[in-house]
Amino acid sequence: MRLSDFDFDLPDELIALRPVKPRPASRLLVADQETLSDSHVHDLGQWLRPGDLLVFNDTKVIPARLFGQRHRETRDGSGIAKIEVTLIRQETADTWAALARPVRRLGRGDRITFGSLTCQVADVRDAGEIGLRFDRSGSELDLAIAQAGVMPLPPYIAQRRAADSQDAEDYQTIFAEKAGAVAAPTASLHFDQNLIATLERSGVVSTKLTLHVGAGTFLPVKTDSVSDHRMHAEWGEISPAAAETMNRVRASGGRLIPVGTTALRLIETAADPDGVIHPFTGETEIFITPGYMFRAADGLMTNFHLPKSTLLMLVSALMGPERLRQIYAHAVRNRYRFYSYGDSSLLLPGKA
Repeated sequence: MRLSDFDFDLPDELIALRPVKPRPASRLLVADQETLSDSHVHDLGQWLRPGDLLVFNDTKVIPARLFGQRHRETRDGSGIAKIEVTLIRQETADTWAALARPVRRLGRGDRITFGSLTCQVADVRDAGEIGLRFDRSGSELDLAIAQAGVMPLPPYIAQRRAADSQDAEDYQTIFAEKAGAVAAPTASLHFDQNLIATLERSGVVSTKLTLHVGAGTFLPVKTDSVSDHRMHAEWGEISPAAAETMNRVRASGGRLIPVGTTALRLIETAADPDGVIHPFTGETEIFITPGYMFRAADGLMTNFHLPKSTLLMLVSALMGPERLRQIYAHAVRNRYRFYSYGDSSLLLPGKA
């Protein structure tokens, strides 16, 4: 498979810069192998069956984007430069891996200040990544980052407008409990408590897992051959109780439907060849492309994804490349809103 196999034309005006309100008012494209149906998220219960299980990701996005100044001792006193940092992975109580721009302005030992928060460049790594050691640790560091940082909006939004206070609410799901993500599990942004209550009354059940979405989710695939791409690692956890719920639902004939590609990737990581899902704690680098045999997921609720992205490859694997092209052509023709703040789809490889 070539990277060009996953390209498509998308008008710029279909890229959503803000979500619709209320959240479940987003449009929902329901697709199986035979039919395409235009609906809305608030009508999701019409497309699910009693006993179906929705699996949500309860990760919480941290305000991981920081703007500061580099300080370096120089002979002419010109050692100050503006620096933008996006935290991507906590490594110890006081250190983070981060992406920096422009990274060429940074060297080991440089000091960076973000208001009252200070760190030192511990090392400079490949692909624009650096290691940062902060002047505080633990909960004190978490609080300082929360005060100094802003929401790390996806590049296709950040290039068009700056993050603001509204994004602190809009870019966080109602399930967010466990801090650690630098990108939202955006399929869950369409849910509010009223919709959850409505689904529960109709017999649709739910459970949660955790996958801390990393900045690598925004990194483009740069290899022409898809098989040469190296997937980013992300930390996740499926509790024994959640695994037991998923296995019980599938054994009783209910469908297991992850809400978002992050939830699906972790479920498939934890499932054995017989489709039994085991408790899991650790990192996953699973890369799902066409030809992959799904072990446990019976469908997927997800937003519309970037051309040539690993997420588009995943949904292509679920529905089949030709069927996915039909689905996306319908979405573009009918003016669905794309990407993180856009509309949603319910993809069912079997019958709806």
